Amino acid sequence: MSTPAEEISPATAAVGNSDVFAFVQALAAELSKGKVELPSFPDIAMRVRQVLADDEVTQEKVTRIVGSEPMLAARLLQIANSAAINFSGRPITELRSAIARLGFNMVRSAAIAFAMSQLKKSDHLKGLEQPLDDLWRTSAAVAAMSYVVAKRFSRVNPDTAMLGGLLHGIGKLYILTRVTSYPNLLSDQATYAAIVRDWHASIAKALLENWEMAEEIIEAVSEYEDLERKHAGPPDLTDVLTVSQLLSSFKDHPETLELNMHDVAACRRLGIDSASYANLIEESDHEITALRDALGV
Repeated sequence: MSTPAEEISPATAAVGNSDVFAFVQALAAELSKGKVELPSFPDIAMRVRQVLADDEVTQEKVTRIVGSEPMLAARLLQIANSAAINFSGRPITELRSAIARLGFNMVRSAAIAFAMSQLKKSDHLKGLEQPLDDLWRTSAAVAAMSYVVAKRFSRVNPDTAMLGGLLHGIGKLYILTRVTSYPNLLSDQATYAAIVRDWHASIAKALLENWEMAEEIIEAVSEYEDLERKHAGPPDLTDVLTVSQLLSSFKDHPETLELNMHDVAACRRLGIDSASYANLIEESDHEITALRDALGV
């Protein structure tokens, strides 16, 4: 993948700051290598991803890998016993049973969620605890919203939608972990926001390709911000993620939601408007809250 310097947007390039140019050049160089890795990402998430890449992996092997990280195992048990997942109300106390209830897609999501929530404890990222926490909370909120939107308005697998929601900000996370070498950038919020806007989708695409994520997840995470995106056929994961990010952003400001939903193609394809959104929140608020709690927010 190539992202030459001449593609830097005028808004970013106009800033007369050597740190900005150096940082953007570094991002371009990393993207051009084609192997983008997220620094300080906990090893357990990569091990779970690798073992689940095997279509014939056994439940016993997954249980063994997950069980090697007690905090992740505890999180999986918490999710399996959450009100959003455990409809029977019968508690699960064994990790193997929790994994059987959740399925491998949810296990993958839980591992990534756990890893993202742990990043702020990294020595390499000291001083970034607050923006890391803000990004994590946003990702968890969009993940929970994606789960219920997929379930109620589409045929998209809700577990896959949750994973897409968790990963929708992975490019922003990458940029944040890289900015430690350029501390002055964070003090200029407008410039930093321009860099994130211009680069996060390309970085997310490269990173998820390197992680060998499913093509529908890569497409959704890199294209969900295209509010005029054309798509033939039934609503897909990208539609779900577009709408879920929008709904999550305006959850606390419903008075402006209808205006912001206007002319969003994904809203039309999903058949969701301000009235159906109000019904969704009324009927699913407890489910969204339970999912966010289970993810550790």
